Amino acid sequence: MPIKINHDPEPSLNLTPMIDIVFLLIIFFMVGTKFTEVERQIKLEVPAVKQFGVMAPAPTKRIVHVFRDNTIVMDQREYTIDELIVELKTARERYAELAVLIRGDGQGPLQNVTNVLAACRDAGFDNMGIAVRPDTQRR
Repeated sequence: MPIKINHDPEPSLNLTPMIDIVFLLIIFFMVGTKFTEVERQIKLEVPAVKQFGVMAPAPTKRIVHVFRDNTIVMDQREYTIDELIVELKTARERYAELAVLIRGDGQGPLQNVTNVLAACRDAGFDNMGIAVRPDTQRR
């Protein structure tokens, strides 16, 4: 009995869609370059301002770390309570919707955290929070 051998055709790679995309990208960048050249040729002087500031998005919250020894750290810098109030007031003036998150040491005195909470209240903050973690030991 003779064995029939089927020869499958070799798969071919169709490069037409890729070439189309490359041509579209070339046209896009050529046209975009022309627009920037035309814009530079316009004789226009933009107005000047005396006072300007960064138009960056406001941070969502400031994080204050309170350690066991009552060391207060915010943005990698140590603060006293009075310095913290001044810094938070300045931040509050810049960003009215700013919040504060306080991360206190779980083994430290609660009084340290409450002092920072009072400082945040003195700085005018209403949106404050305390960071906690779930206790997986208890049931």
